[in-house]
Amino acid sequence: MADKTSLDDVKRIAWAACDTFRGVIDASEYKDFILVFLFFKYVSDVWKEHYEDAKERYGDDDLRLRRRMERERFVLPKGSSFDDLYRKQNADNVGELIDEALDAIAEANKAKIGDAFADVMFNSETKLGDTKSRNRRLKSLIEDFAKLDLRPSSVASDGKDHKTAEDVIGEAYIYLIERFGSEAGKKAGEFYTPRQVARVLAKIVAPQQGDRICDPACGSGSLLIRAAEEIGTKDFALFGQEVNRGTWGLARLNMFLHGIDGARIEWGDTLNDPKLVEGASLMKFDVAVANPPFSLDKWGAENAEKDRFGRFFRGVPPKSKGDWAFIAHMVEAAKTHEGRVAVVVPHGVLFRGGREGIIRKAMIEENLLDAVIGLPPNLFQTTSIPVAVLLFDRRRERGGALESRRDIFFIDASRDFQGAKNQNQLLDEHVDKIIAAHRARKDVERYARAVPVEEIAENDFNLNIPRYIDTFEAPEEVDIAAVQKEIDSLEAELSELRVKMRFHLKELGIDV
Repeated sequence: MADKTSLDDVKRIAWAACDTFRGVIDASEYKDFILVFLFFKYVSDVWKEHYEDAKERYGDDDLRLRRRMERERFVLPKGSSFDDLYRKQNADNVGELIDEALDAIAEANKAKIGDAFADVMFNSETKLGDTKSRNRRLKSLIEDFAKLDLRPSSVASDGKDHKTAEDVIGEAYIYLIERFGSEAGKKAGEFYTPRQVARVLAKIVAPQQGDRICDPACGSGSLLIRAAEEIGTKDFALFGQEVNRGTWGLARLNMFLHGIDGARIEWGDTLNDPKLVEGASLMKFDVAVANPPFSLDKWGAENAEKDRFGRFFRGVPPKSKGDWAFIAHMVEAAKTHEGRVAVVVPHGVLFRGGREGIIRKAMIEENLLDAVIGLPPNLFQTTSIPVAVLLFDRRRERGGALESRRDIFFIDASRDFQGAKNQNQLLDEHVDKIIAAHRARKDVERYARAVPVEEIAENDFNLNIPRYIDTFEAPEEVDIAAVQKEIDSLEAELSELRVKMRFHLKELGIDV
C-alpha cells in the first residue's frame, strides 16, 4: 500500500510551491494564490474519491449517480476539477482556465463560497507577469500540488489532535497562514495572530458548548477557530467580520477546511458598518475575541456620535486611535450579564489620558474589566512593542453572577519568552503559566496580583502594569573584600604584562 499523505507532507509541498511566486509578488499577496489552490486541490480530491465510490455503487445508473453527487458538500461542475486542469497545464491560457474553474465552482456552490475567490486572479498580468512567465509559474504550481494526494482515504492522521483528513488539511492551512505571517512582515497584522497569543485569548474567555463566538476583526479566521477548539465539540456557532476583501475570502475557506460550514463571516468595516446585526440591534455573543489593528488612524470617529447602535455612549475615542472603539464595540456585542471579551491592545490603551482615559474610567466604574495581562515585546511581525490582553466580563456588571467581584487581576508575563533572531516566542510553558495564574486568581510575587478597584481609582484609573506589580529585583549583595582582592590581582597581572611588553619593544629597538 502506498504511503499516506501526512500533515508534514502537506506543509512541505505547499510551502515549496510558494517558490513559484517568491521574488515576483509579496508574501502578503501570494498567500492568496497558495491557500486558494490548497482548497481547490482538496475539494477536487474529495469529489474524485466520492465520485469513484458512487460509480462503483451505482454502476451505469447515471441518474442515481448524478443525484448522489449533487448532494456533495461542494459540487464540482464538469471540467472544473484539479485533474482537468492538470491535463491542460501546458495550455497557453492556463491562468484563464484556472480562473474559469474557480468561477464555475463558486457559482455551483454560491450559498457557501459566494465571492471568496473573487479577488484571486490567476490570469493577472499585473501580479504574475506576462503570458509566458505566468504560464511557466502556474504550470509549476499545478505540478507541485499534483504531488499531494488529498483524498480522505489517503490522508493520514498525525496521531495527535488531527484525527481526520479535514483536521489535517485545516491544520496545514493555518500552518501556511503562520508562515506567510512570518514572511509578510508588517503586513502580517492584516490576517494573522501568532498561535500562542491566540491560545491565551481562547483560554481566558473559556468558551462553552452552545456558545456564539465572534471576532469583529477576524483576519483569516484562525483566532476564531482556536477559540472554538477550546470547546472540544462542534456545538458552537462562529461569527466574524473582516474589512479586507481578500482576507475575508481566506477566512471563509479556513472555516470550510475545518469543517465549520455554518460559520457566518461578513465582509465590511465593523466600526462604521457592522454586519452582524439582528434587526436594529447588534447581534449578541457569549464570547468575543479579537486582535484588531493597533491604534488605527481615521477609524471613523466623525460618524461615532451618531452611531445607530449607541456603542460610543461612554465617549468617542480620538480619531487617530481606534483601540477603544473596537473595545466598545466588542463589549456592546457581548451578552448582558454573560458575555466575555478578550482583546489584544498596545500598552498605550492602559494609560493614555484624554478621551481614552474617560472611556477607560467608565468601563472600570461599570465593573466590566476583569483582567490585564502584559505580554512580552516583539511577539508580532507588525510591531516590536509589548502588548497586553484585556479581559472584560459582563458577568461582573450589576445583576450578573460575578457582580461582587471588585478587583482587577493583573499578570505581568512580559519576561517569559524564548528569544529568537527576528521575533520572540511564547512557549507552551509560558502560556500554561498565564492560564494557571488567571484561573487561580491569587497573588504571585512579581508576577500576578488582584488589585482592588479602589486602588486603581486612586491612580486615576491608570492601568499601567508596573504600578500594580513590583517587578524590581534587589541586586545580589556585593562582597567588597572579594572584589578588592580581584582588583589587586588584576592590577598585579597588568603590571607584569607591562614589564613584558617593554622588554619585547626594547628587543625590537623601540624606545619606550
